[in-house]
Order: sequence, then C-alpha cells, then structure tokens
Amino acid sequence: MLSFLNLVAFLAITGYATYLFVQIVYSRIVFIKLGKKANLKKDATIRVNDFFTQVFGQTKLLKDPKSGVMHIIMFYGFIILQFGAIELIIKGFVKGFEYPMGEAHKFFSLSQEITTFLVLLAVGYAYYRRYIEKVKRLKRGFKSGLVIIFLTTLMLSIFFTLAFEHLWLGDSGGAYAPISSLIASFFTGMRPEIAGALFYLFWWVHLLTLLAFMVYVPQSKHAHVLFAPVNIMLRDTKPVGKLTSIDFEDEKQETYGVGKIEDFRQNQLIDLYACVECGRCTSMCPASGTGKTLSPMDLIVKMRDHLTEKGSAITSRTAWMPSFVFAQVKGSFPMHDEVAVTAEQAPALIGDVITEEELWACTTCRNCEDQCPVANEHVEKIIDMRRYLVLTEGSMPHEASRYFQNIERQSNPWGINRKERLKWREGREDIHVPTVSEVEEFEYLFFVGSMGSFDLRSQKIAQAFVKIMNTAGISFAVLGNEERNSGDTARRMGNEFLFQQLCQENIANFQGYGVKKIVTICPHTYNTFKHEYPEFGLEAEVYHHTELIWKWMQEGRIKPTKKVEESIAYHDSCYIGRYNDIYDIPRQILTHIPGVQVLEMARNKQDAMCCGAGGGMMWMEETQGKRVNIERTEQALRLNPTTIGSNCPYCLTMMSDGTKAKEMEHLVKTLDIAEIVEKAI
Repeated sequence: MLSFLNLVAFLAITGYATYLFVQIVYSRIVFIKLGKKANLKKDATIRVNDFFTQVFGQTKLLKDPKSGVMHIIMFYGFIILQFGAIELIIKGFVKGFEYPMGEAHKFFSLSQEITTFLVLLAVGYAYYRRYIEKVKRLKRGFKSGLVIIFLTTLMLSIFFTLAFEHLWLGDSGGAYAPISSLIASFFTGMRPEIAGALFYLFWWVHLLTLLAFMVYVPQSKHAHVLFAPVNIMLRDTKPVGKLTSIDFEDEKQETYGVGKIEDFRQNQLIDLYACVECGRCTSMCPASGTGKTLSPMDLIVKMRDHLTEKGSAITSRTAWMPSFVFAQVKGSFPMHDEVAVTAEQAPALIGDVITEEELWACTTCRNCEDQCPVANEHVEKIIDMRRYLVLTEGSMPHEASRYFQNIERQSNPWGINRKERLKWREGREDIHVPTVSEVEEFEYLFFVGSMGSFDLRSQKIAQAFVKIMNTAGISFAVLGNEERNSGDTARRMGNEFLFQQLCQENIANFQGYGVKKIVTICPHTYNTFKHEYPEFGLEAEVYHHTELIWKWMQEGRIKPTKKVEESIAYHDSCYIGRYNDIYDIPRQILTHIPGVQVLEMARNKQDAMCCGAGGGMMWMEETQGKRVNIERTEQALRLNPTTIGSNCPYCLTMMSDGTKAKEMEHLVKTLDIAEIVEKAI
C-alpha cells in the first residue's frame, strides 16, 4: 500500500512540475515570437562548430579561468549525474535497484560519487566567489544565492539517500561508494526499518528539490541553461559587429529602428533569456567602468523583464508558475487589477526601460560581446534603438545633430570646406601623393578619410604612410576632393540613411575609377569597407595600413634599419582587434624595428579597453563619470613608456588628449605605427 501511494504521489507531483515547466518555457517562446522574423543564413557548418566549441568546449567561459573551470565541472557534472538521477528515482520503487548490472555498477557508482563531490566543491567555490571574495561583477542577495541552496541540497541529498540505502540493505557500500559509505558509518547500528524511512525521506527531499529546481530554472536567470545553446545556434553568422541594414525602399515601414521590444528580431530576443547575469560584459565595459549609467548586463536584464511583462499582457499568458503564488507579480495572468498592465500601458522601451543616456554612452567597442559566454549581442540592440531616436523621433544630443549636418553639407565632421580635403599633402616636399585623375593606373586606392584629411595631428599619420609607400615603390592614388566620408560613425550613431547615402556615393566613385584594392589608416573605415560595403555592391580588397606595412616588410620593400629607442605601450584599436581579430601584425611590425621595446598593458589584445572614441563618442562630450580616454591613458602610463603606440587616428587623438590632461605630453609621445616605421626607414 505504501509503495502504491509513493508511486501515485510521485506521478502526481512530477506530472504537475512537468506541466509547470512546459508552460513556463512555452510562454517565453511565445514572447520571443512576438519579435520580427530573422532571415538567418543557412550556415549549418559554422553553427554546429560554434555550438560544440562554445557549449561543450566552454571557450568563452574560460576567459576567466577560475569561474570557467568551476562552470565546466558543474556543466559536465550535471550531464553525468543525470544517469545517476534516473537510477536514484527507480530505487524509490525497486528496493536495491542498480544499473548497469553486475561488476560494472561498481565503477558507475564510483564515478557518480566522485562527480557529485566535485559538483559540491564547485558550488562551494561559487558561494565563496560571490559572498566571501565578493567578486564585483557578481550580484549578491537571496535570488542570487537560491541556486546555491538548490544545488547544495541536491548534492547532499544524493549522498544521504545512498548512505541510508546502504544501512537499509545491510551492505557497507565499500570503496566504490566512498562518500556515502563514510556518511553511513556515522549511523552504524541503526535499525533497517529506520534506515529505510530515512532513505525515503532524503529520496523525497532530492526529488522535490529537483522538480522545484526544474520549475525555477526557466523563470530565473538560469534560463540560460535552456536558451544559451539555442542562442549560440541561431546567432547571426555575419562578421562580428556587422549591422543589419534598413530597407528604405520598403513602403510598409512606418518607423525605423527599434522603439518597441517586439521590433527586435526573434534571434535578438533569445539573447534576453540566454543572459546568465554573470556581469562579465559590464566588468569590461568602458562606459560602466568610468561611471556612466550604461551597464550591458543591466540593459539586457531590463529588456528581458520588459519583454516578459509586455509579452504576458499581449498574449494573456502568465509568465510565472505556479500562477497562484505570483498573482501579485507583473507578468502574471490573470492578474489582480492593481498590477494588471495592458500592452498599451506597458512602459516605453526607450525612456522608461532604457534611458537615452545609456544608449548614447556606448562606444560600440564590443568588449561586452567578446566576453559574453552565451553569444549575446549588445551593441546592435543599442544602435537599433539609436536609429529609432534619430530616424523616427529626431531625438539626439546636439553634438550628434551638428555632426550629421557637417557630414551632409561638407562630408566631414567639422564642416570644413570639402574642397580642402587634399590640403593635407602640402608641406611635405619629400612625399608624392598622386590623385586618381593625375595617373592612368594605380594598384591601391589610399582612402585617407576625414581624420587623415582634415585633422592636423592625423594628417601626420597619412603623410607617414605615404612616405612608406613611396619608399616601398607602391603604385597608389587618392580620390582627393572627390573623397567622401565613409559613413561608419554616422551609422553607429543611428543615422542609417546618411550612411547608405555616403556608402553609395563612395562605391560609385570606386567603380568609376576601377578600384580593386583599398587601403586606409582608419580601423573604422577599414571595418565598414570590408564587412558592410559589400552588401551595397563594393567589390574590392580592403586593407588596413598595418597589414600592408607588415607585408612589405616581409617582402623586403621596407627595411627598418634605423634604431628607434622607444619603450612603446601598445594600444589595440577595437575595430582592428575585436572587430577584425588583428592583434599580432602591429606587434610584429614593432618588434622588427631596432631599439623598440613593446610594453603590454594589463588590458591588451581581446581584453583591451576602448579609447572612448567609438560609436560617435569622438564627437560628443562625456557628461557622466570619468573620461574613458583618461582611464585608458592612465593604464598606459603605469608602464612608464616613452611612447604610446596606436594604429587608429581616433585612438591616437584620445590618447594624445589623455597625456595632455595628465600633463605628460612632454615626457610621453603618442605615435601611430606608420610614424614609428617612418622613423626607422
């Protein structure tokens, strides 16, 4: 009779918990499907490779080795323990049940106990990091600690269930069940019927905890267990950071950009439930790190909660289970009148949920995305909302408005007469800079860019690179006054229409002169030409100047023989580094220059901190916290360099301003790699 009641209770409770789990997961899938359909490329090979390397290889998690190893133990531990969980549940109905049968069970039992112990240690370390070491990026509180309680209870209940089973059956467990046997030894002499009762007590503790955890997971941050693998599989396989274009020919579009949560694409909304709230993104964010309101993690979490609440109102599906427990919580349905929210009454995405200050603080450096273990893409969401503000609402900082006007009128950020674009080549008798109209043919089009053409400091970079090309005997030409702004910054600031206009004008120019190869000193221009212009018809090879300098050095066209006695703190540009994975080439160039010593900042390569100029911040004032360029300059100055080296006009400007602000400009130079190479030849 007791066995029958045990079975009935098991089936009833398990069935109810499974029903709750399915309803919760299905609700979130329904909320995600409120978004626009994503036309994803059918890149099966890339997706499968990413899935196995990131899900099973845990490559992103290992960027932080300590928490990475901890998570790997938990991840694989739970996979292994699922087999033991099945056996343990069956033990509650079949006394002494074992699988696999025979001698193999000893080794299975040993593997289960060792794995359970390792997971318990990992959980203990998770508690230590969060509540004792108090790692800054990790949240603390009851919600954050609830999973630790769940996991600890699950692991301990396994050991105690097995320990009392040994006593109930009258076996010692032995060396193949070392931990449960040790626990059993403390209760030696216990009557079998009492041991059997305690077996069932801990068996039910384990089962109820397991089922409660199953219901808890999809409605907590631990929903990443379900959604992160899907998110990795369904991410855009386009080049990292490449933005999705707006079709301005589509007459059905009434607004541009994203002003409502359901305006995001479905694969973007999966990001929200995939977030694990680990804080890695925020800990690396230059805006967050210098006191701005933007926190990439909080941005995702706020959008997730907004989607859940609004999705519930739109679909009339409760977001929380059991519904009677959460009757007073927003996102539950049906709800009490005082908490009921209709879709029309839901908070505005921009303004109520996400502030404009947060959106305009982003430098688009992608440090957040590079760190994210679940493949979330924060930057494009921010730019999509900027697009809504700029193109639909006409709302933007006055500096951004002035920038757009100057680009539209004179095709440069300062509004300088566009006919002065070629004046940068004056004043250097030792360089030859032909325009496309002055030569019959050329191998490379040198796209100088607005910084190289108009900014007095950046003009020196352009001149240095020309000197290198002249020395190497390279056939090149410039567009001169026919050159237009690349439009990259306009696009990142949300003005997609202006970007597409400039893009089409530039491509028409390139095609008119038969351009096959383009080189630029600006990583931002390089990135947009290489990855975004092809969508609009560009067919040309695109190079950053450091790529060609290194190529010509290898070919012997350039021979840096002069000694340059400099200790160089090298700064990685975001748009060459994280956007295009170019880290070694600039360092190879520097190490092949006699006398140069390359110094590495604490944050370098993939982890390098942004200079603060990206995403339009070059042209806007920072009104909150510390200036990003000051923070980055201080990181460089800690190495006591004689020079701060860079490969980007924006970065060089920001670092130069940083040394001036720290009153170190007379002691520490700021130079582009091209300028350093020019000194050596």
